[in-house]
Amino acid sequence: MNIAFEKQTGLDAHQEDRARAVRDELRDAIVDRRLAPGTKLSEAEVGTLFDVSRTVVRGALQMLAFEGLIHSERNKGAFVANPSPEEARQIFDSRRLIERGVIAAAAERMTADDFASLRQHLKEEERLRNDRGTRARREEIKASGDFHLMLADMAGNAILRKFMNELIARSSLVIALYGRTGISSCGRDEHADIINALEARDVEKANALMMHHIAHIEADLDLRSAETLSLREALQL
Repeated sequence: MNIAFEKQTGLDAHQEDRARAVRDELRDAIVDRRLAPGTKLSEAEVGTLFDVSRTVVRGALQMLAFEGLIHSERNKGAFVANPSPEEARQIFDSRRLIERGVIAAAAERMTADDFASLRQHLKEEERLRNDRGTRARREEIKASGDFHLMLADMAGNAILRKFMNELIARSSLVIALYGRTGISSCGRDEHADIINALEARDVEKANALMMHHIAHIEADLDLRSAETLSLREALQL
């Protein structure tokens, strides 16, 4: 954590590490949709579940708030963010802009090992897609997002990677709130088609496929609410 954040929160180095660990656990639960939009994150309950002080919990929640994954209400506490339909539209519009940059940068840098890693990842996506268990469906959602983050890593631009990390997390919130199918909404071959276009260094085709892919995900959205789990159930503690 940087010095400015440490001064703002009053966390020492050990507390900083604990806060990041709590943040990571909560973030994972939000991203793979175990924690639904609107879920209250009680400082006392989070502290009990992770055996940390409220100071550490507040630090973790501040990190999540900075990423736009939670919001705080005066005299009520912290809640998993509940994006509006307009915010949902803006998130996917932002992905269209950012992922074009990812595709362009990745196409110039990707190696044979990168393509092998992506294809291995597709095998894991397929395995999870064929598993009918609830946990596997959640893991498939996360794996689908991880595909986009892997591309961002391969683009070699840390700022793009940071933007994508936030956008994938926020997309998961939107899908949790408005998704019709409860799955990743990624076509079975869409990721593979993007990889093939990139391997052929056909940036125009890869971009067109990515835009179709994002539109496919967005087309699965409606206004129905997701099932809500308790904090303990979501974190499985």
